[in-house]
Amino acid sequence: MPLMSRRRWLQNASAGFGWLAFADLAARSAAAAPESPAALAHHLARARHVIFCFMDGGPSHVDSLDYRPLLTKHQGQAIGQQAVSKLSQSSANRVWFGSPWEFRQRGESGLWVSDLFPHLARCADDLCVVKSMVGRQPLHGQQNLLLHTGRVTGGAPSLGSWVSYGLGSDNHDLPGYVLLNNDWIPNGGFENFSAAFLPANHSATVLRAKGMPVDNIQPSDTLAIQRRKLALLRDQDTEFAAATNSSPVEAAIRNYETAFRMQAAVPHLAEVTQETAATQQAYGLNSSNDYQRYYALQCLRARRLVEAGVRFVEITCPLTHANNSPWDQHGQLRQHHSENALITDQAVAALIQDLKQRGLLDDTIVLWGGEMGRTPHTPAINDNCGRDHHVNGYSIFLAGGGFRGGYAYGATDDFGNAVAENPVEIHDIHATILHQLGLDHERLAVRFGGRDVSLTDVHGRVIGDLLERDTARG
Repeated sequence: MPLMSRRRWLQNASAGFGWLAFADLAARSAAAAPESPAALAHHLARARHVIFCFMDGGPSHVDSLDYRPLLTKHQGQAIGQQAVSKLSQSSANRVWFGSPWEFRQRGESGLWVSDLFPHLARCADDLCVVKSMVGRQPLHGQQNLLLHTGRVTGGAPSLGSWVSYGLGSDNHDLPGYVLLNNDWIPNGGFENFSAAFLPANHSATVLRAKGMPVDNIQPSDTLAIQRRKLALLRDQDTEFAAATNSSPVEAAIRNYETAFRMQAAVPHLAEVTQETAATQQAYGLNSSNDYQRYYALQCLRARRLVEAGVRFVEITCPLTHANNSPWDQHGQLRQHHSENALITDQAVAALIQDLKQRGLLDDTIVLWGGEMGRTPHTPAINDNCGRDHHVNGYSIFLAGGGFRGGYAYGATDDFGNAVAENPVEIHDIHATILHQLGLDHERLAVRFGGRDVSLTDVHGRVIGDLLERDTARG
């Protein structure tokens, strides 16, 4: 009979109690023993955490961060064949559509931000705006997957999963990747947030805005019964692992262990009433608008989560009206873009300012953007006109984590219709974010399907111009 390993003996000893004790001790030494084989930075990191404010549906770049006054001057004129693109919903007889919002230069940097986002405008000197994003297809599902996973098809790990896998856990009581959802799943579904072929414990853990943030987070059983249940799961997993690859089983065991510890950690972090009245008001938790209040709650939770050590946090937008996506305004642009901005603007600005005053913005990257922009033209000018899908040039911004504040990179043409200089793909953004986290996007890879697979695949470059001169952090 082969000798039993210490790990296997602990799993079988005393109905699993020895294994539970070992698991707790192992988790507490996570800093000394990384939880994944990749959990070693490739170089000195400038940042440790990411908060992704996902503006699902595609906020209009020419109404927010890309000032194009010629749109107003030529409003109503046909765009012509020369402006037609396969990367947007366009035809020669469509007409230019000027922004309903005024643009102004903000802060000491003079960065252009429209009145659509009055709170973010006050953060202008912290924003690194990329105005020359280019996508693959003007379709929500494909662009959402591209934005999150670097692929236009499903079955690939999310950026958050790669960050969790690459850096390991910074808090053994919490998952590495948390999705703060607002009762809406974007096009592309949960594959946007999946670990795919990475260990399952690197998938997003979802915290809801309304009600109990996580199902069954309050234990209904005593500690003894919970341990018996975990022991049963251990027996089933051990039997399964004997007949198949043990890696997924190990990931499942880690999920059980994390869930067990989350029962104490998550309720405390999700409850924000202990925050000062001034902080709650700054985020908008006193708003009479339910959507704004719940979004503010998730933004405040995001700060608390990174403060507690979570590596990657994503916040989704709520869907307020019958539509394909929250920011997908093919019609009624003014009404619904204003509504979405009301819901998100104050809380995102408060998040940036809160992180900054607590000294957390230095090592936290805030990423803001959607999967696409919107056309600078429309079929006809009327009171309810809108903008359509556009990936031929759009804007996102980053803040903190060593990104240059008060800075704009790249440009579209005079009408905001196509990139005119310094085109940027989402793989470049992924590569640059990973770089700031101490990870080389070409070296962070796993063997899958017979080859080494990474987030950026054969694409992506670190854009040094987006970064502060001192990009290394000891």
